[in-house]
Amino acid sequence: MRSVFFPLGLSLALTGSALAQETAQVRMADGFDYPVGRDGAKAYYRARGFRVNGHVGEDWNGAGGGDSDLGDPVYSIAHGVVVYARDYRSGWGKVVIVRHAFFDNGQTQHADSLYAHLHDIFVREGQQITRGEKVGTIGNNRGMYDAHLHFELRKNLQVGLLRTSFARDLSNYWDPTAFIVTRRELPVPSLTAAVPINTFPSVAPPPLPNPLVGGASLRPQSPLRRSAPFKVDRFEDLRSP
Repeated sequence: MRSVFFPLGLSLALTGSALAQETAQVRMADGFDYPVGRDGAKAYYRARGFRVNGHVGEDWNGAGGGDSDLGDPVYSIAHGVVVYARDYRSGWGKVVIVRHAFFDNGQTQHADSLYAHLHDIFVREGQQITRGEKVGTIGNNRGMYDAHLHFELRKNLQVGLLRTSFARDLSNYWDPTAFIVTRRELPVPSLTAAVPINTFPSVAPPPLPNPLVGGASLRPQSPLRRSAPFKVDRFEDLRSP
């Protein structure tokens, strides 16, 4: 099992025997925000949304399109702990996954937020981060795509980067925007909660394709589809319809 470094301030516990699970105490989420546009200075749009058995995340792009958002900040949507921060290469590029504990429907639940195709990574595995903290910047995976953020919210904490091993439906994923707009502010019954760690299979990333030897094209055949730009409004769910 791949080890994860947890700095001072995070407790590590083993429970059970043969099925022992590692856990860490992390700050509970008091609500969820969007991963881009937190300062309100720039407009973004969803080039692709969430679709069951299809695109199980959202692609966020700057209103200028193309690479106009290259290097823009990407924020953690809630308090949590970084459980993955690496360059996976392939179609993913640089990826950060943050694990969250939150109180909803009368119980403590867990979620993984994934931020992919990043240009820079600002966090490390095992690091506790807060809502709105920068995890990286928007990238284009070495020119493979127009710059955008691929963002996912997972219910299943085992998915990691092996998405093909799990059903692409609501049993493993949330619709990100639908999740966020209904959980902007949440009760916090305790300051911290235990989250499982080291839940991803230990699998090496695929080799980087060589474009000179039958590798993949650096640009997709079909560019991101553009929908109407919108400003991210952190309080939209509180406003009258």
